[in-house]
Amino acid sequence: MTPPDDAARPARVAPADVLSRLREWAAELGFSHLAVAHLDLERDRAHLDAWLARGMHGSMRWLERHRDERADPGRLVPGTLSVISVRMDYMSETPAAALAALGDTRRAYVSRYALGRDYHKTLRGRLRQLARRLEAEIGPFGYRAFTDSAPLLERALARNAGLGWIGKHTNLIDRERGSLFFLGEILTDLALPPTSVDDEADNHCGSCARCIEACPTGAIVAPYELDARRCISYLTIESREAIPVDLRRLVGNRVFGCDDCQLVCPWNRYAKLSTVADFAPRHGLDAPALVDLFALDEGAFDNLTQGSALRRVSFEQWLRNLAVALGNAPTEAAVLAALEARRDHPSPLVREHVAWALAEHRSRAAENAAARAARVD
Repeated sequence: MTPPDDAARPARVAPADVLSRLREWAAELGFSHLAVAHLDLERDRAHLDAWLARGMHGSMRWLERHRDERADPGRLVPGTLSVISVRMDYMSETPAAALAALGDTRRAYVSRYALGRDYHKTLRGRLRQLARRLEAEIGPFGYRAFTDSAPLLERALARNAGLGWIGKHTNLIDRERGSLFFLGEILTDLALPPTSVDDEADNHCGSCARCIEACPTGAIVAPYELDARRCISYLTIESREAIPVDLRRLVGNRVFGCDDCQLVCPWNRYAKLSTVADFAPRHGLDAPALVDLFALDEGAFDNLTQGSALRRVSFEQWLRNLAVALGNAPTEAAVLAALEARRDHPSPLVREHVAWALAEHRSRAAENAAARAARVD
């Protein structure tokens, strides 16, 4: 961000007017809320340091870097005086409908944020449009737009802006919108007054522990404390290693991410469906058959995931995840045939997970046979 010459900027622009116009334009661009964050992140820096020291980030070594920048946006983008924080809803169905899809173990479950266009592209593009509209109104100013793409404590900044509170599952929650939304930021050299924060950013989780109880793998080890090494989103997206054997049955049919902790949150009764067409499901990914996905070759996988957040995983990771889900699927001829077709896959990672899945079905069949024999006796 290169600050413009003072002479290039109009002499008098009322900050309140700037914020009012930004909110109008943000709504037109599909954002559900916009506010300005105060920049005090010291307690969040301390929480991050303690979390990293316990190794709960697993193989995400990039989280260890740029710690000073995470706690000080001015270090990340020199000249930053204000952070504009925004929300954008992404759900194309209700939480109840998503839970119903999760219950069909013949089908793959893809985290609902990844069903449409890659949110990075959508949000960054619209944040830039927002900044350009302001630039046309007040003259040149310095800014950079981000969404989950820089060392920023974006949930903490959104909380500081009054967009919600950080819940026990570590996601941001708003009383009127739940938690099923994306966050984005504009770091700017404009001196905008931080939004006045009242009880909107206070914690309203109370004694509720539904998110902790619903986590399939027990990754929420305490309120506000997530052990990423057990989190299905980490295991199926971030990790390139074998999924731990003791967690594979718990992964179920989740092949890319996990929404359980959010889907059961009572505040998501108020979640709004997205008005942004980019987030509508593509290629039937809201309810795809596991055997169909597992049969795709790498070229078809590339076509399926083009312009999608699913590109965060490699084809090898994709097959690994699907093999686990097929191991947890009902023992049927189509499932067994799909796994047999990948038994000799070139990747040792894929082969090992396919072998595990086939062994699961053999074990299940033996148990069922023993149970039938016991009933006859």
